[in-house]
Amino acid sequence: MCAGKGTRLRPLTHTNAKQLVPVANKPILYYGLEAMRDAGITDIGIVVGDTENEIRDAVGTGDRWGIGVTYIKQDEPRGIAHAVHVSEKFIGGSPFVLYLGDNLLRDGIRGLVEEFNARKPNATILLAEVEDPRHLGVAEVKNGRIVGLEEKPAKPKSNLAVVGVYIFDRNILDAVKRVKPSKRGELEITDSIALLLKKGLAVNYHVVTGWWKDTGKKDDILDANRIVLENLEPSNRGEIRGNSELSGRLVIEEGAVIDSSTVRGPAVIGRNTRVEHSYVGPFTSIEENVIISHSEVENSIIMCGSRIENLNVRLEESLIGRDAVV
Repeated sequence: MCAGKGTRLRPLTHTNAKQLVPVANKPILYYGLEAMRDAGITDIGIVVGDTENEIRDAVGTGDRWGIGVTYIKQDEPRGIAHAVHVSEKFIGGSPFVLYLGDNLLRDGIRGLVEEFNARKPNATILLAEVEDPRHLGVAEVKNGRIVGLEEKPAKPKSNLAVVGVYIFDRNILDAVKRVKPSKRGELEITDSIALLLKKGLAVNYHVVTGWWKDTGKKDDILDANRIVLENLEPSNRGEIRGNSELSGRLVIEEGAVIDSSTVRGPAVIGRNTRVEHSYVGPFTSIEENVIISHSEVENSIIMCGSRIENLNVRLEESLIGRDAVV
């Protein structure tokens, strides 16, 4: 699913697809594509909207992952159930994984797919315990069974949020045609699953034990960035000059220059980026063609082409968009 407008990440998403915001210098969408490929799924449809051209440029035919990609146009982001409906021709009669393009799962979905294939329910949904589920779909579970689902409830009946990954058989294709728009004006996938439950169909659930992130907000993206950076495989293909000091897990990509600076990992410095007379602290991801000069940066994501120069305060917990100047 890559047709949403990403309103919670504005102003970045006025000009960029939210699924292409980088985590550890890799677009969020790529993690989902890799998770599906690693689960043995190689026929992938990407539902696109206003940012179609940007998504197409970033993913192409899918060759680099060994997958085949079909682009499916959704005229307006009218809800996940509507996105499933417009994908019916692509899906055909096959069971399929539905994966929201801005979600990150540490452990991937291989186990989920294997469990679905072994047990053959009509649907399997992923759940995760969260502190505040009011902005997510929420499942009510009794005696090991899902008894209800509600989208973004003001008073949640549990702390079990619906993670943005599902597996369905073809029964969901009938359900998405029968749901009515919610109070938000969208056709909700949670309402569609509720129809499956009402018909007595088998809807299984799986509680995520590893970390999961819905990266719809800036703080969630920074959290995901910290988690991914902690598992970096260090490498240095850049150039280190002057009396620079490097420590911790670091990835310094080809063409990057660290000049008379301190860099403390975990951190990643992108291609052709220049860090001079500066401090880069832990949990920082800096994309390609960035200039950081006479400044201090920590716990942040700096997108490509940006310039951060001559700051007299430390830049922390920030998400800096493409070609920005600070």
